[in-house]
Amino acid sequence: MPSVNWSLLWPEGLATALAFVIFLVDLFLPPARKRALPWLTALGLGGVLAFTLVFLWGRQETLFDGLYRVDAYALLFKVVFLGVGLLVALASMEYVQKYLEHPGEYYAILVLAVVGMMGMASAGELLTGIIALELESFALYVLVAYARGDAKSNEAAMKFILLGAFASALMLYGVSLVYGAVGTTFFAEMAQRLPQVEQTPVLALGLGLVLVGFGFKLAAVPFHMWAPDVYEGAPLPVTAFIAVASKAAVVALLLRFLAEGVLPTQGQWEWVLAILAALTMTLGNLVALAQRNLKRLLAYSSIGQVGYLLAGLTALSPMASTGVVYHLIGYAVTNLAAFGALIFFYNRTQGDDIASLAGAAQREPFVAMAMAVALFSLAGLPFFVGFSSKFYLFTAAAQGGWLWLAALGVVNSVISLYYYLVIIRQMYIERPREEGRFSLSPLWGATLSLLVAGICVLGVYPGPLVRVVEMATQAILP
Repeated sequence: MPSVNWSLLWPEGLATALAFVIFLVDLFLPPARKRALPWLTALGLGGVLAFTLVFLWGRQETLFDGLYRVDAYALLFKVVFLGVGLLVALASMEYVQKYLEHPGEYYAILVLAVVGMMGMASAGELLTGIIALELESFALYVLVAYARGDAKSNEAAMKFILLGAFASALMLYGVSLVYGAVGTTFFAEMAQRLPQVEQTPVLALGLGLVLVGFGFKLAAVPFHMWAPDVYEGAPLPVTAFIAVASKAAVVALLLRFLAEGVLPTQGQWEWVLAILAALTMTLGNLVALAQRNLKRLLAYSSIGQVGYLLAGLTALSPMASTGVVYHLIGYAVTNLAAFGALIFFYNRTQGDDIASLAGAAQREPFVAMAMAVALFSLAGLPFFVGFSSKFYLFTAAAQGGWLWLAALGVVNSVISLYYYLVIIRQMYIERPREEGRFSLSPLWGATLSLLVAGICVLGVYPGPLVRVVEMATQAILP
């Protein structure tokens, strides 16, 4: 029996241990000292992030005959997930204290969701990826329902669980058909055998059901029905976590599956992804125009962003995979800034519709500026990371022969600018409903400053991050 280097699982093990430490500490802390829990979570995730970066840097190994991969691609996404978890824990501090019960369980489950995402980035086989996806999904089901006294939260969780279970069942059935046709669920072996096996309807149906499952998890049209209700019903920090980290984890797994597993049959599935991309970006942006609730608007905005990512996946190539991951990281930084500003205003006004932001620039100019920068970046305006990442993504799609898809992406970016400007108009033109300034704590100021700096620096000087992403994606698509 070959030896297994168990030490490669230290990052996941430490993150899991952190979750149980938070559970235990919460048991013994008096209510007045529960404010220490988000700091414990953030410091713990920061420590795991630093350890992961140092410990896994430069490693290119596999565990269990390729079932679990440790490479630059997995390392990049693990750093992203741990970083997003850290920032969401900090952004949750005031919200959880005001609106939610049992903070210890909240932060511990948040960390367990990050563990599931780390597993998705390292999965070298379909079933391992789905098990990690389920760990992440179960944690998210609980977090969406965490506002127990809120009927919308309960309704959102019920829809999320039912549709999530349906998607998982479809994926598992698809995996069973793929295994029956190809004889393996390992990505590397699938890539070797697919050109040699007969292209039967069973194989096509299996691969189709796996893609449908990914479509549900990504909220791609026409599998997007759950997203607006879940975004609206979930507690705001949970909505931010789903919009950023959960989406990045699913794309990380899907990209590895497409690049390492089914790339030899690209001609058979690229048109499916192209149609999904066109429908997703167009419907997401058009329906967002009619939204008045900020959480639902950001839900449809995120559906539109999924369409852009699918356009990159359609033209799968080294440049396209780099564009997808780069856009994903830029989207994460931008969306965290937008949701951070929204959480700040919600904690003070209890309003989550566009009208509740009236005069926000007069009551807290810096947070309103952070929100405006994030929205301009989401729209893809120059000097922000959203512009450079979309430029990279659409260029890759055009060079891959999907010029019409890239052009449609540009048109949709222009459409999205309208509903982002409606929010900015509300903050800067309308008069506030109440007088008085909001106080900005050093923590909020430092967090939003960091995110805004990231949006601007990555927008005007993307070279270093692009090179890091290129190094990571070479692990899956040389």
